[in-house]
Amino acid sequence: MSLTLPKRSEVDETYTWDAYSIFASDEQWEAAIAQAVTQIDTVTAYQGRLAEGAATFLAAMAELEKLATLSGKIFIYASLFWAVDTADQTATARYGRARGLFGRVQAATAFVDPELLALGRPVLESWLADEPGMAIYAHYLDSLFKRQAHIRSAEVEEILGQLSDVFRTASSTHSVLADADLTFAPAIPAGDNADPLPVAQGTMGALITHPDREVRRTSFESYADAYLAHKNSMANALSAGIKQDVFNMRVRGYNSSLEASLTPNHIPVQVFHNTIDTFRRHLPTWHRYWRLRRQVLGYDQLHVYDIKAPLTATRPAVPYADAVRWIVAGMKPLGHDYVAALERGLRHERWVDVYPNQGKRSGAFSTGVKGTHPFILMSYSDDVFSLSTLAHELGHSMHSYLAWQNQPFIYSRYTLFVAEVASNFNQAMVRDFLLRTQQDPDFQIALLEEAMSNYHRYFFIMPTLARFELAIHEQVERGQALTAESMMTLMTDLFREGYGDEMAVDADRVGITWAQFPTHLYSNFYVYQYTTGIAGANALARRVLAGEPGAVEAYLAFLRAGNSLYPLDALRLAGVDMTSPEPVEAAFGVLASYVDRLEALLL
Repeated sequence: MSLTLPKRSEVDETYTWDAYSIFASDEQWEAAIAQAVTQIDTVTAYQGRLAEGAATFLAAMAELEKLATLSGKIFIYASLFWAVDTADQTATARYGRARGLFGRVQAATAFVDPELLALGRPVLESWLADEPGMAIYAHYLDSLFKRQAHIRSAEVEEILGQLSDVFRTASSTHSVLADADLTFAPAIPAGDNADPLPVAQGTMGALITHPDREVRRTSFESYADAYLAHKNSMANALSAGIKQDVFNMRVRGYNSSLEASLTPNHIPVQVFHNTIDTFRRHLPTWHRYWRLRRQVLGYDQLHVYDIKAPLTATRPAVPYADAVRWIVAGMKPLGHDYVAALERGLRHERWVDVYPNQGKRSGAFSTGVKGTHPFILMSYSDDVFSLSTLAHELGHSMHSYLAWQNQPFIYSRYTLFVAEVASNFNQAMVRDFLLRTQQDPDFQIALLEEAMSNYHRYFFIMPTLARFELAIHEQVERGQALTAESMMTLMTDLFREGYGDEMAVDADRVGITWAQFPTHLYSNFYVYQYTTGIAGANALARRVLAGEPGAVEAYLAFLRAGNSLYPLDALRLAGVDMTSPEPVEAAFGVLASYVDRLEALLL
């Protein structure tokens, strides 16, 4: 497709997500806000009354779930319009109102956990024994008491709830800078008469994989330079985000921000350190891949903008319709019900906002809440990479869809630790299907390049960012300041280790990489979970593809579980133990096998 970006109003509705499936109009959305404000009063009327007994608790939870469901739909509706046109001031204002309401809801419901803890475990266990309606809350209460030491008084929890909207300011400022305010110089193709190509969040995926090295170089430099021009503002925003993590860590009595992130989900901090240690041990696999790329491309020196350069002159086009057809076929081992829901979302319910447009948010994500269907944002560009991104986001969407269908509201979401398993599982399944059915050598090479690109993000960029994240949190915990220059120096040093001697490193442009992740680094220790996620996904996909008895049903049970199990237990249910380094080691084995296959095809 053309790299010329249309205005949002010019995009064919067929390829946009259906925000009006949530509310039929802005007027209905406004009415829902008024209803939510009234519902807040209904919920807060239960404050101080939970000790009355199980019946009062159940009534309070029923009202709380109504409020949470409604406010979630209000927030998603507003966010869908904002995400596809961040320069639209009406959409921005609506999104701000939804965020403010969300903060009010968090504050209004903050009394529940402290009041339950004040009652004590014996009282709540007696409620569980005597009242059948309490059964669904058994896991929630167990988790609550395991977090007891880190839950504050009702008054403090209410204040923390009120701060939730304020604490999103740093992240949203970074996002507005990145998605609405940055201006990028065009990419310049080789040759005197070539037309410049627009650089934007929605076009970078295609530009950085362009066969013309000058297009890759100039787009990479343009993209990085725009961030460098705002490096101090972005550093100030990220510094504020890290300080917020440290503030929360101290308020809740944890020893570190890392512990504060992992402990609520009952994940030992050693899981994080195992992941990083295994990554560092396997850096020679990456060095081998950089060397292969340099040899095949015929360069004396490889640069960062060559990491996704096409390794063949012929790159297969993958129109969106083909991507849909192949993803549906690749997921057939999961059975009729899974595939039927997937196909309905793709073909009839408009889950996906497909193509780039001016002002559209960068990247790709799946969103939604119980009470809506999933929504996927991406910028499809008719290639294998976009096909894989779509498969990835559909993994998230189907995880959410099955959790929403099978769990009560309280367990309808899932933790970040398991989030990247389902997405990467879908990619592994579709990739295996295509490697088996598309025998053209150029297509095989393109598939392997996509696989290496995916691993590059999950098994190289993300663990490197995790190391960066750990270091800057520890700096703030020690009372040290974060500046643009200090973060750029740290980022460059980490990447130099990862690239080894095989890559030329443009220090400033590589050093600003942290600024190009406006969401990830504001989610306390999120990024390492991409690495554990792809490792768990590959282990589970191997079981399904090998036809192991019970593997499909175990995996589907994992998806349906939502947050009704602790994340490590949910993954054990599916068939993988993530407390061990073995899944990450095994995934590096898969990575090495892809390098082997590329060597056989290219050398």
